[in-house]
Amino acid sequence: MAERSGPAPVVIKGGDVVDRDGRRRADVLVEDGRIVAVEADLDAPGRSRVLDAGGCVVAPALVDLHTHLREPGREDAETIETGARAAARGGYGLVVAMPNTDPAIDAVEVAAWVRAAASSATCEVEPAAAITVGRRGEELAPMDELARHPDSRVRLFTDDGSGVQDDLLMRRAMEYATGVASTVPVVLAQHCEIDRLAAGGCMHEGEWSARLGVPGIPAEAEELMVVRDLALARLTGARIHFQHLSTAGSVELVRVAKGAGLPITAEATTHHFTLTHAELADYDPVFKVNPPLRTDGDVAAIKAGLGDGTIDAIATDHAPHTQDAKELPLDQAPPGMLGLETALAVALTELDLPIERVLALMSWQPAAIAGRPGWGRVAADGGPASLCVIDAGARWTIDPADLASKSRNTPYAGRALVGRVRHTIVAGEAVVIDGDAQR
Repeated sequence: MAERSGPAPVVIKGGDVVDRDGRRRADVLVEDGRIVAVEADLDAPGRSRVLDAGGCVVAPALVDLHTHLREPGREDAETIETGARAAARGGYGLVVAMPNTDPAIDAVEVAAWVRAAASSATCEVEPAAAITVGRRGEELAPMDELARHPDSRVRLFTDDGSGVQDDLLMRRAMEYATGVASTVPVVLAQHCEIDRLAAGGCMHEGEWSARLGVPGIPAEAEELMVVRDLALARLTGARIHFQHLSTAGSVELVRVAKGAGLPITAEATTHHFTLTHAELADYDPVFKVNPPLRTDGDVAAIKAGLGDGTIDAIATDHAPHTQDAKELPLDQAPPGMLGLETALAVALTELDLPIERVLALMSWQPAAIAGRPGWGRVAADGGPASLCVIDAGARWTIDPADLASKSRNTPYAGRALVGRVRHTIVAGEAVVIDGDAQR
C-alpha cells in the first residue's frame, strides 16, 4: 500500500513578511510542513499550491491564550473541531483550551484526551489544566504530573471561570508551580475575581447597573485579587499570568508591578477594549460576560496598557453558548462571547497601533507565555510553517450566520471592520484559502 503523501508545497507570493524580526518584501515556500525559503520572487516548484498574498501581510499564525472549546461536556455549544475551524478562519495556528469542561481538565487522562481529539483539528490545541481538582478551589491538581507526562505536557494552569479564592492554597500553588518550573516551564494564569464581592452580579457595578436595577460586580472584585496575587508572586517568585484584565485599576497595578521586576504577564480581550456596560441598556444577554464590560475609562486604560507594553497579549476568551442559553433572562443567561473569527479585525479596526504591534500582541508574545518561545519568525530555517496572510485593508461586516463556530453569540453582529484573514497555513497545510476553511 502506498504511503500517504503530505500536503503539497505551498508558495505564498506577493506579500510583505512581518514577524518579530521586522518587515520585508518576500515570498515564502513551505514544504513538508516547514518553511524552506523566504526571498523575493520565488519560483513555484512542481505540484505546489500558489497562494496570492498581493497587498497583504504574511505573518506567523496567531496564538490565543484563552479559548473555550467546550469539549468534553458541552458539545452542543462547540466542539474541538468547530472551534479549531473558527480559529483557523481567524488566522490562529494555536489556541490554549481552557479547563472548565465536564469533566474538568485536572488529570493527565483528560488532558491527553483533549490532545488526541485535537490531533486532526485545523489548528493546534494546547490543553490548559486546572490549578485545583475539579476547579473547586479545595486541593491542588497534580501539576507536576500534568506538566511532565508525555501525553499531557501542560504548560498553563488556571481555574478559569473562577479565581482561586483561598489565599493559602494560592500561595501553595505558586510554590508548587515554581518547583515544577525549575525543569519544565509552566505558568499559573488567574481569573481575578473575589466570589463574595461578585456574587449575584450580572454586569459592572456602576451607572448603568443602577439605572437598570441590575446587580453589579464592582471593579474591586477583580482588583483585590490582582493585589493579592502580586503580593504572592513577590513572595514566591512564581510566574503569574493575569487573564482578561478589565479595569483601569488592574492595569495600573500590573504596570507598577512590572516596573518593580515581578515575573508577571497579562492579557486583555477584544471586547474589553471595544465595548462598555452601556451595551446592556436593553438587557441583551449577548453582552453579558465575565469579567463584565466596564466603563469608557476602563476601555481607555486597557488600550493604553496594550500600547505601552503593560498588557502582553490580546486574547479572545472565545466562549460559545447555545442560542437557547443566550436567550434566557439576563440574570439566568451564561456569560461569554465568541471571539476567534473576529479578534484580529476588531484589533486592527479599534486600536491605534501599527499592524506590527498588533501581531506581537496576538502571535509571538502570547506564544512565549504558552511555552512556545520559538514562535514568531518567518525564516528559512526549517521551522514549522504556521502562518497567516492578512488583507489589512479588506472591509467586511460581521454576519453571525457566516461564522464557523457552532454557536452564534457574537457581540459584533452587523459591525463594519477593516482587516481580514485571507489564508491560514498550519503545520504546512493550507487550512484556509481565500477565507474558506478547507476542511
